[in-house]
Amino acid sequence: MTVSRDYTAEMNDANNSAAEKYAYSFDFDVMHPYMIRSFEPFYREGSLLELGSYQGQFTTRFLEHFDDITCVEASSEAVEAAKSKLGDRVEYVNALFEDVVLPRRYDNIVLTHVLEHLDDPVRVLKRINDEWLTENGRFFLVCPNANAPSRQIAVKMGLITHNAAVTPAEAEHGHRRTYSLDTLEQHATAAGLKVVHRSGIFFKALANFQWDRLLNTDIVSKEYLEGCYKLGQIYPDLSASVFLMCERGD
Repeated sequence: MTVSRDYTAEMNDANNSAAEKYAYSFDFDVMHPYMIRSFEPFYREGSLLELGSYQGQFTTRFLEHFDDITCVEASSEAVEAAKSKLGDRVEYVNALFEDVVLPRRYDNIVLTHVLEHLDDPVRVLKRINDEWLTENGRFFLVCPNANAPSRQIAVKMGLITHNAAVTPAEAEHGHRRTYSLDTLEQHATAAGLKVVHRSGIFFKALANFQWDRLLNTDIVSKEYLEGCYKLGQIYPDLSASVFLMCERGD
């Protein structure tokens, strides 16, 4: 039996009873710019499809790179918030990935910190490969990393049972699983996608709430953040997020 989900409630910190927030300044101010920087060398000229755009915070960063942007978002409230922020510069589709019918294929497709929320991730990845990605298009897939040092430390502290555990707070926010680089690639290849590039984004030994506190001080310099970004590329299994750049498979 399929259980109906309230995607607006899952993403809304104000309505969530868990102590842990979902959106942190660390995500918006640190991770988003470094994700864009990781994507830039692989962009294809043309259109971009963002799957799971929420209220448009990340979408805004694509506007300097693309004139043709379409976003698919399940939460109607998030779509309205994004429209009020970005206006008609972006085309919005309020629908589920499993159900949406899109009129064309796209040269670039982005799915960041969304796949772990899906009930059937391989099905959606297969739609990306078979229906939505152009023949020479690029797909940018990013998920939080189960093996991030911050999570491994939490395991040793007894806060979570194992690296890939879904915490109660994550479950309330709609998480269904926690990926590592190998399990993410397994799902991508199972869907028929061809993995061209693998990397990590930002070495991370502190939890998001700890980073938020640090970012309000002068303890962490821009040079330190840059070092963590570069170290994530050397040690992707110890990064905050794992990143795959994929192309269409046969």
